[in-house]
Amino acid sequence: MTTSTTPKTQMDYKLVLDSLMTAVIVVDDNLRIYHLNASAEFLFGLSCDQMQGRHIHDCFSAKDGTPNSLQHALRENLNFTKRKAQWTLHNQQKITVDYSVSPSPETGNIIIEVQPQDRLMKISREEALLSYRETSRNLARSLAHEIKNPLGGIRGAAQLLSKEFNDSELCEYTRVIIDETDRLRNLVDRLLGPNKPSQKALLNIHSVLEHVATIIRAESKNQIEVKRDYDPSIPELLGDQEQLIQAVLNIARNAMQALQELEDETAPCITLSTRIQRQYTIGKTYYPLVVRIGIEDNGPGIPESIIDDIFLPMISGRASGTGLGLSIAQNLIGQHNGLIEYQNKTHATEFVIYIPLRTHDDF
Repeated sequence: MTTSTTPKTQMDYKLVLDSLMTAVIVVDDNLRIYHLNASAEFLFGLSCDQMQGRHIHDCFSAKDGTPNSLQHALRENLNFTKRKAQWTLHNQQKITVDYSVSPSPETGNIIIEVQPQDRLMKISREEALLSYRETSRNLARSLAHEIKNPLGGIRGAAQLLSKEFNDSELCEYTRVIIDETDRLRNLVDRLLGPNKPSQKALLNIHSVLEHVATIIRAESKNQIEVKRDYDPSIPELLGDQEQLIQAVLNIARNAMQALQELEDETAPCITLSTRIQRQYTIGKTYYPLVVRIGIEDNGPGIPESIIDDIFLPMISGRASGTGLGLSIAQNLIGQHNGLIEYQNKTHATEFVIYIPLRTHDDF
């Protein structure tokens, strides 16, 4: 009787585990994998049949001492939960997970329930970026109103004074006042970004990137190599070509200027890439398809001290920078319902632009 029911019992629990959205790993007291459910197979990119009997180290490695914690939990019959653990998978991909451990001394097995957090953290980060963008726009509008009104008065007064002076030296001072007020007014206008509505039409994103590449090569006098890694199958998207060129150029110029300040012998290079991403969420909005545009350089990267604030106005990692380029670019991409993110990489800096790809049904 026992023999006939055991296979069915095993099949039943496997079906139950496979129906869970949570990734479940079952290991024995030697930390050898007994079962991976379907969600775990998807998370690790490995099949249960492929991993059965192999050590959990073949699935992932962790700097937090996870395997030792598992054996200790089994010996002491302790349940525990770990938040935001950093695991490195067999393919060297790094993921952040929450996991709960439930030992079963009777069977000698340990059940590990794993919840990947990278996507949730990404959504939270995107929502924070969108909130920052709206806050910075409101701040810019308030500053523009408070600054431009007195600037106009100062400029007008300086012009009147210049007409009263016969002394060329005094006229020079009024010219300085006028020039500096004009400079401040232009700075405020840049802070606000373009004041005309978007003129959207179907366009090829690669024509935008090629235009930017031409400008970067010209401004750097061909001292910086521009590489391409395009997906030629990307269809036309709905966008304002001028605004998209400005957004990508702001990021690429930052990369160019950072590379020009390098003091080592690294060959400076900027890589422009395009890809399609499916089933992507920007903030709280789901899109079936988005275009991913990467602007990567082999420069020194963003200083850790400002990395969380780089999209805010007046935040810059360079002494000569105004800190407006990324803020303006974020606003321009926001007008396309998109988002710009900064990607941490080893020995590289990459900004990624996500723009929803409209289908014919949207027109």
